Amino acid sequence: MVFTGVHNKRTDTIKSLTAGKNDAGQRLDRFLSKALPLLPPPLLYKYIRLKRIKVNGKRAGISTRLEPGDVIDLYINDEFFGKEQNESEKYDFLRASKELSIAYEDENILLLDKKAGLLCHPDGDEYTDTLISRVKRYLYEKGEYGPENEHSFSPALANRIDRNTGGIVIAAKNAEALRVLNEKIKKREIAKLYLAVCHGKLEKERGVLRGYLVKDEEKNRVFIDSRRKEGYKEIQTEYRVLDYKNGLSLVEVSLLTGRTHQIRAHMASAGHPLLGDGKYGTNAQNKRFGAYKKQFLYSYKLIFDFNSPAGLLDYLKGRAFEIENVWFRDEFERI
Repeated sequence: MVFTGVHNKRTDTIKSLTAGKNDAGQRLDRFLSKALPLLPPPLLYKYIRLKRIKVNGKRAGISTRLEPGDVIDLYINDEFFGKEQNESEKYDFLRASKELSIAYEDENILLLDKKAGLLCHPDGDEYTDTLISRVKRYLYEKGEYGPENEHSFSPALANRIDRNTGGIVIAAKNAEALRVLNEKIKKREIAKLYLAVCHGKLEKERGVLRGYLVKDEEKNRVFIDSRRKEGYKEIQTEYRVLDYKNGLSLVEVSLLTGRTHQIRAHMASAGHPLLGDGKYGTNAQNKRFGAYKKQFLYSYKLIFDFNSPAGLLDYLKGRAFEIENVWFRDEFERI
């Protein structure tokens, strides 16, 4: 974080922060809690009340909404600004891999072809090398992301995919793009299509599977029932068979509802577990076709199916993006 300002004669420091476009609409207290993580909340609120924190030279309230260009003056102790660090110490994402497969990029978003095995976000086992860390490193080294100039926003993923599933993940480069993407995903105005290979031949060439799903957090596993039960959520999984050979079906799947492990668990509950899926299928079934350690599932197509205004992303309306080189397309032909 870079501050501007001078020292006065007391132990306080007069420094300033300038709100950027990604800070627009932020409450002052929330903005400062991110910009000054070393400043305890009780002191933060006290300093605002005592006018030791001002906006554009004037008294401000906790809930004051910031506009781009607003200058926040800080009359607070040096200790709350933290010590200077070198680049690698400040930015963990610089330790992430540079490997990043980009399917599409513009000034607002990235469409990333995430490979199976890569986490979208940090977890208890992997913190540094994740998809979002690689995105931050890429944009930082490209000069499009400067953490020192951002007080409340950093590049973010609008959707996620399980570690052992590959496919398209959307990253937002700015706060407004992220807001629009989150809204469109919630309204189901961004369609995602998956390719999968499952065991057996489905009774119908196309159809919609219906059921109810519950997640067991401890086991990181979901269970499906054909009847509604307490705690279960309704699910609908649409599919279309593209090809069938040697006891396996290549299918295109669309989620009419989006739940954890929905495709894997729903296909398995219908008697057609995904090839390579040891959690919802069986290793005995999978070994007949090879030693696969990841399920044959890929989020291969994305359609911006907007039916309401999309603001700065309106130019994406009706556009579709597809990953051509899904790793198991050729594999299916050889089986």
